Amino acid sequence: MAGRWFEGFSEGEVIEHATRRTVTETDNVLYTTMTMNPAAIHLDHDYSSKTEFGKPLVNSVFTLGLVVGLSVGDTTLGTTVGNLGFEDVKFPKPVFHGDTIRAETEVLARRESKSRPTQGIVTFVHRGFNQRGEVVCECRRLALMMKAPA
Repeated sequence: MAGRWFEGFSEGEVIEHATRRTVTETDNVLYTTMTMNPAAIHLDHDYSSKTEFGKPLVNSVFTLGLVVGLSVGDTTLGTTVGNLGFEDVKFPKPVFHGDTIRAETEVLARRESKSRPTQGIVTFVHRGFNQRGEVVCECRRLALMMKAPA
């Protein structure tokens, strides 16, 4: 089991995730079209060349999914019941094709579930960084986690 049980998390700890991923144009085009987002800023090089960015932006929801996905192996793989929500999602810097994203997770809080004695709730803050160390995504995530078997 790669993920941690509820008891394995400590408030204030920061987990640096070793896996990194370079975002490709194919990632952006597939994700954007599969989710029915026709925004030219993601798909149209000519249009994007005339914006302040000068090139297409990677879909921010893809970026969010990637940052959370990079964290799963070290945190919740096989030990989560499910996500309870995402809060305070921010994208302070854009992501472009060719950027390499890495992630870290801070454990903000944890508490036992009042209604489920074998589970607890962990509040994570996930941060994604580009190859220049700039924060490109940050979010707070609440996860319902299993406790270790008795």
